Amino acid sequence: MGTATDTKTVHLAVYDTLADWETGHATAWLARAGYTIRTVGPVAGEPVTTLAGLRIVPDLALSDLDPEDSALLILPGAEKYDEGDELAPFTAKARTFLDAGVPVAAICGATAGLAKEGLLDDRPHTSAVSFYLAATGYKGGEHFVDTDALTAGDLITAGPTEPVAFAREIFARLGAYEGKRDAWYRLFQHSDPAAFHELNA
Repeated sequence: MGTATDTKTVHLAVYDTLADWETGHATAWLARAGYTIRTVGPVAGEPVTTLAGLRIVPDLALSDLDPEDSALLILPGAEKYDEGDELAPFTAKARTFLDAGVPVAAICGATAGLAKEGLLDDRPHTSAVSFYLAATGYKGGEHFVDTDALTAGDLITAGPTEPVAFAREIFARLGAYEGKRDAWYRLFQHSDPAAFHELNA
């Protein structure tokens, strides 16, 4: 099965209304650490449009994504998670990843998608606020943790205002930036000038 130790490919889910700001720190810095970022959409080659109006042409279709070929699946938030079940195939794919022992990272609306899929019923998790997930009718309320971002085994979750903490958890799960993650976080979360020198030492 795929793990972070035998592949350097990270898959980023892309779909209409994707929240542009939520995954940029993670994907850009993973690329700098030697990972290949591949986009996964509903249909290969068919563009999707983000909340900013940017068009992204997915590298491959969701149906062609195999956990064995991936180190991590990232699910960004999107308004469509709150509008119905159009993105349910992406959270169903997240289930196959978790079942295979390959990590999944979900932020903002994608956490609601995981909740609807039943993937948060028995795992510690976070999101925007507890009542946002409660509105999905899921059964995992007792496992909600009020924090910026959280890793529970192979699952990483975060709320929409925490792209830096989300990236920090992803780096830790993949073993990226060992010894420099704290400096990276202090630089981008707190604008600590000393952290710049630590990160680039």
